[in-house]
Amino acid sequence: MAKDAKKKKADKKVRVAQKQEKKATQKEKKHGKKSKDDIDSDAEDADLDAILANYQKEQEQFLKVTEVPCDPPSARGSATLVASPGNSSEVFLFGGEFFNGQLALFYNELFVYKINSDSWRKVTSPNTPLPRSGHAMCQGGNAGGIYLFGGEFSSPKQGTFYHYNDFWRLEPGSREWTKLEGKGGPPARSGHRMTFFKNYIVLFGGFQDTSQQTRYLNDVWLYDTQRFSWHQPALPPAMGKPDARSSFSLLPNENGAVLYGGYSRVKVSSAATKATKGGGKGASKVTMKPIVHQDTWFLRVTPPASDAPPNTLPTVRWERRKRPVNAPNPPRAGITMAHHKGRGICFGGVHDVEESEEGMDSEFFNVMYAYNIDRNRFFQLGLRRPRTSAKKVAAAAERSRRGRGKADEEELLRNLALIEGKGNLDSEMPDAESLNHTTVDSDDEGRADKVEKPVIWEMPHPRFNAQLTVQEDTLYIYGGTFEKGDREFTFDEMWAVDLGKLDGCKEVFKRDISDWVGSEDEESEDEDEDEDMSDEEASQDEESADPNTPATSLAPSTVEEPASSEAEITELDSSSLADKLPHPRPFESLRDFFTRTSNDWQEIVMDWLRYQRDMQLEIKEIRKRAFERAEGKWWDCREEIQVLEDEQEAAGISEVVALEERGGGGGGAGRRR
Repeated sequence: MAKDAKKKKADKKVRVAQKQEKKATQKEKKHGKKSKDDIDSDAEDADLDAILANYQKEQEQFLKVTEVPCDPPSARGSATLVASPGNSSEVFLFGGEFFNGQLALFYNELFVYKINSDSWRKVTSPNTPLPRSGHAMCQGGNAGGIYLFGGEFSSPKQGTFYHYNDFWRLEPGSREWTKLEGKGGPPARSGHRMTFFKNYIVLFGGFQDTSQQTRYLNDVWLYDTQRFSWHQPALPPAMGKPDARSSFSLLPNENGAVLYGGYSRVKVSSAATKATKGGGKGASKVTMKPIVHQDTWFLRVTPPASDAPPNTLPTVRWERRKRPVNAPNPPRAGITMAHHKGRGICFGGVHDVEESEEGMDSEFFNVMYAYNIDRNRFFQLGLRRPRTSAKKVAAAAERSRRGRGKADEEELLRNLALIEGKGNLDSEMPDAESLNHTTVDSDDEGRADKVEKPVIWEMPHPRFNAQLTVQEDTLYIYGGTFEKGDREFTFDEMWAVDLGKLDGCKEVFKRDISDWVGSEDEESEDEDEDEDMSDEEASQDEESADPNTPATSLAPSTVEEPASSEAEITELDSSSLADKLPHPRPFESLRDFFTRTSNDWQEIVMDWLRYQRDMQLEIKEIRKRAFERAEGKWWDCREEIQVLEDEQEAAGISEVVALEERGGGGGGAGRRR
């Protein structure tokens, strides 16, 4: 028995070693590093030029731009989700790829989600960009439109890769694509990011895959939307700059752009464990070490002066910022971030822990943060059930009382009719049930297009590389990836979160994820693992890792505690509630805040105008600028006000009213109470 146990243990170690070696090979393939044997094994579909030529011929069959109703897009990852800059009720989704363990499919479909009607449209065009994933898209800022650059495409078995260096502009209104030809633009890449600054498009980073290596980039490019030209600015030689990376966050700023996080892999040399026969040291072994970046950089862009010569270029310099306060801990890759009113909204991510004999374990997250750009601080956002005020409770009770009274009255009339022998009351007057049914039907005719969507009180299942965008103060979360062992699951769903109320996560659409096909080797390995795992352990593991199961509820015990040292706390800027500007109160909406402080903000605008030469504004324009300042202040204080609201709700306070609004501004016992 002892020999059998030792033999079984030895066989298990051999299987684990083989599995680790295969995992390493698969990860290298996933990042685009291919050996000659890999390319030969994919020879039947490695002619990418022919594949892309067929796609081009299919595109030419469309004679004009068409837009037709459709179902929500199929599951895909590494796509781009962009809010329409010209229409506040539309969101665009383009490209992406889907991998089921055997074959990779790439898309070049343009989908439009119409928020008001909760419907999807599919757009076809004769000049749509070719299929791709890992590309970058952003709004055009002052130039309008949406811009796209780069991305990657591979053969179905991912034996060979192709990177794009084409540049496109999408007109949101007409859905028309325009290819922007220009010399001297950025080289081909994917995993990069773009944002806008005034009349410029800012591009940074990404990576390039070849059959031999993966090369990460840290170059900066500016595209002038007025001159239709690319420019690679010369950076000051003595100034620092970010390390090469991909999958980072790049947010717009009034003075340039802000970069946070990212992922890269660097070569690391280590001595081999096995010594040579002569007793000397073993040969060094070169491995690729993954790095999750946590630094923050500010890209300051200075446009040329108004009196500068026509060909003067803007100047660019990197400025390293202090480490953000309350940054997500532990550090995670694939944490996507979208811009919203001077802050970034991020969600998800994955953290790889140390390798064990079973391989590398990963921890996935479904926590949402707000990153205040100016104050360089993260705030964790949690969903909250809507508050029910005392007036609403009383109104509901009154409606319930009236309903019971009406039912009692109808029942009394029915009984009287039967007693007096006037026949069946139903022949003269419909009963309560039929009345209610008629009312519901008439209401449904008027609301045929408005279907109430399910709402959950927890964030969606943990994932990384989800696509995010914000339209009209609502965050939209599309797709994302979850891994369990060698299996990779792509979510087929979309969610919406109101960033002002945080009153639940609304389901836009949700479908079950597709099964992982995998290879025959993976199936045989799974069978071997099942022999070594008891039925109870297997069921628990499957239940905890099933992406179709709901996410863990955001109970207070599960909320992440931000890790901050004393050094980080000293770096915190002054609170937005401590300045002399008007600030919102707990439970106060943006409308109520501006109504209360409108005069104060108009006076601030008037004071600013006194220092502006040759500038006069009408009363309507002054009020508009006052509202813009009030709105910026309301969102800047939003996270801190929400903390106060939570504290007051825990103490039983659901509304805050000023004494002067109550008419009790004077002194006396009432004020002391």
